[in-house]
Amino acid sequence: MYLELETQNYRKVHMGPARFALDLSDGSERGEYVNQDYILSKLHRPHRAINLMFCYYPLDKTWPARARNAFPEQEIAFQWDYPYDDYFPYTGGLEGNREGEPFQMMRDIRRHGQDVALTLTIDPGVSDEQLLAIGEDLKRFGRMQLRINHEATGNWFTFNKRYSYQEVADFFVRATRLIHQVAPQIQVILCIGGVEDPDPLEHLPLRTKDDPIQMEDIFKEAVLQTDIWSVDKYMALHWGWPCDVADETTDQYKCCNVQRTYELTKLSYERFCYLNGGKSKPMVMSEFNADGDIVGPYEQIRMMQEFFKLREADEDWLSAITFYQFRDRGRLGLEIEDPNHPEVGIEQPILKEYKKLLHSPLCQPQITDATGTDITGENPLSLRWGGFEDATGIEVCIPLQQRPVFLELYFDENAKDCNLMINCNGHWFYKGVGTDFVDLMPFFFETEASEHIDTITLTFFAPPATGENDASQGEDWSINYYTVLPSLPKLRIAYEPVLREPEGMVDSRNLKI
Repeated sequence: MYLELETQNYRKVHMGPARFALDLSDGSERGEYVNQDYILSKLHRPHRAINLMFCYYPLDKTWPARARNAFPEQEIAFQWDYPYDDYFPYTGGLEGNREGEPFQMMRDIRRHGQDVALTLTIDPGVSDEQLLAIGEDLKRFGRMQLRINHEATGNWFTFNKRYSYQEVADFFVRATRLIHQVAPQIQVILCIGGVEDPDPLEHLPLRTKDDPIQMEDIFKEAVLQTDIWSVDKYMALHWGWPCDVADETTDQYKCCNVQRTYELTKLSYERFCYLNGGKSKPMVMSEFNADGDIVGPYEQIRMMQEFFKLREADEDWLSAITFYQFRDRGRLGLEIEDPNHPEVGIEQPILKEYKKLLHSPLCQPQITDATGTDITGENPLSLRWGGFEDATGIEVCIPLQQRPVFLELYFDENAKDCNLMINCNGHWFYKGVGTDFVDLMPFFFETEASEHIDTITLTFFAPPATGENDASQGEDWSINYYTVLPSLPKLRIAYEPVLREPEGMVDSRNLKI
């Protein structure tokens, strides 16, 4: 049976923010980038944002070679012993081009209905012109987030080794101002040390909301100028990786109490608000995990569960966390990179729990009615993509007689070139440009009690087909992308297989030969 979805009752819907966003880091000094088709096939839902880790040191002679390749003979005793940070090189800017690695990844992320969160360590000695060029690079990627020189109160990144903390803080303010000048829709993240407990060996009292964040006086102006506040918190972390093994003979690792980790993050937020004259801004944890190197795979799950229980029971002061990361060469990933085949991931127990949290009501985007919304004129099949937290789509409800054997979407020649994210009862599918067929049956493979589902709801959203916004679409092009669907697909529903085994046939397994 084939259904013309245009003949069904459909409505316009709006996708808005979840109560709590769960974002994901993809690739870093510890692991390679994994394409979004693979991640979607594993987790069955896009994230609000995917975080990328890049560095920009164009004043160095070896740039833009990655540090590990530029200095292959250098012996390191710590991950950050290279002359500059060992992240993927940011190949754009005044000297570069927009066809390199970071831009390919950002397009992949946005085609799959997610926002980009770009972590970028930058040499504070770069010129205003170089920073403006970065803004020009990024403004076509919509409402993205940009985390500049994160963990800026630490001492491990190159920008902290070459410049004073005051110079780093002043650079953050300068970079924020210049990038906002070119691309005001980009939200800049300040990631510094928050309120931290003193060394417990000193037997000092625990911190309170009246205690300062780290280097408060130096970074106060940055706190005021940024769009988002952030702290990186690992409930357990082996920072000596990969130069040592975390065991009784080494000391480059730690484990923290889950509740205290949560409390310190909240105290940091309250102190940020105090410095900002009592006014709130979004608060996130841009890196978060419990390192399996320290606590093992099962305690890692328990600590994650405990943190989420604290968040779910609390008021909505924490906007998001970014889980670090999807695939890791150590034990900070939902998968571990196979040492025999780096492009292969070995699923860890934490992945199943993470997937549950991603699909939980706390982390689900809110879908509400948007009937009557005029997007691009009178065409009822016009869609708008502002980002994962602000998009207008089309919803179709389809009754089922029973669990189907086949459930498939077919797009005609006119609609084949559309780029779509399709939500089927919470299980998301991607239809790329040129694809004319989507098999929805995996929803039933993964759904408990799927025999009792009597209705499916299909929701169609249209992120940018190229991954970039289109400057020809109008004055709001940098924050919105518009698509008009030529037609909705046909739906094939079949409740019986095409053929069954004929009755009366001899079962060859019972033959005696």
